[in-house]
Amino acid sequence: MGGAEGTGTGTGEVILKVEGLVKHFAIRRGAVLRRTRGSVKAVDGVSFELRRGETLGIVGESGCGKSTLARLLMRLETPTAGRALLNGRDIFGLSGPELKALRRNFQMVMQDPYTSLNPRMNVGDLIGEPFEIHPEVVPRPERRARVRQLLDLVGLNPEYISRYPHQFSGGQRQRIGIARALALNPQVIVCDEPVSALDVSIQAQVVNLLARLQRDLGLSYIFIAHDLSVVRHVSDRVAVMYLGKFVEVGPAQAIYEHATHPYTQALLSAAPLPDPARRRERRIIRLEGDVPSPADPPSGCRFRTRCFKAQPRCAAEEPSLVDRPGGTEHESACHFAAELGLEPA
Repeated sequence: MGGAEGTGTGTGEVILKVEGLVKHFAIRRGAVLRRTRGSVKAVDGVSFELRRGETLGIVGESGCGKSTLARLLMRLETPTAGRALLNGRDIFGLSGPELKALRRNFQMVMQDPYTSLNPRMNVGDLIGEPFEIHPEVVPRPERRARVRQLLDLVGLNPEYISRYPHQFSGGQRQRIGIARALALNPQVIVCDEPVSALDVSIQAQVVNLLARLQRDLGLSYIFIAHDLSVVRHVSDRVAVMYLGKFVEVGPAQAIYEHATHPYTQALLSAAPLPDPARRRERRIIRLEGDVPSPADPPSGCRFRTRCFKAQPRCAAEEPSLVDRPGGTEHESACHFAAELGLEPA
């Protein structure tokens, strides 16, 4: 996939700070009594920072909690514990006008461009809908002109303003979704697998568009995906997620070239490589067994039941996400991270 790695222009200023975020879904059984029988630990103690103009990529297998994390940040779910500070204000402590103002700064690009756009609304109404909710952003007489500007900004002909979603390809629909997310001039955009439903060639175009918009507008992205190659080309920093927890976090180059957590190494070993010579040299790490249930995660390290480096300590003691030697802000939640041989990536 084309595009520069780490395309953000992060200034070092922290715009979003997430601390100990938890979301447990109660398991209820019985049609009448609806008794609670445990909980699904979808997100279980996630902390991170997002800097202005930066892209944080969050990667992991399906069911690891990535999309639940996105929904929490968008206030579509209520957290069990933890907080998230946007410009120093806890987004979970806001309501009414304060929450409405927050939503201007926090927007989302959905995964599926085929279902995220109302087929009964034309492009002008879809992109202009946020102005109806936040009328102070653009005066009504200027809204149609602003929609045309947004269409041009995402690489679509402004003359398409009266067309309907069914008249566009998947890539064009996703551009419409991006234009809608930009309508309120947000600071942070959460991209929840925004290219997974698109062809590979179209994926590259959308990723390059997001990178250009970030450079031009100073946006910060949280980019969620399961495709490591996409995350590599769009992210400044990467967080690897497994069973509701971050297991490795660091600069994109450090993660892809010097992964220290065995789960990250396994994911990298299975990622496609365009170079046939490198593919032949690479040793594939095959994980045994299935992903444990988030309702009953293993004791100690959650990855230990599938880990090729597991030892008795891993079952008795949960590893903390701590910085590794080198001073690169490269954190890994593995007791034996310093002992792991680096797998070819």
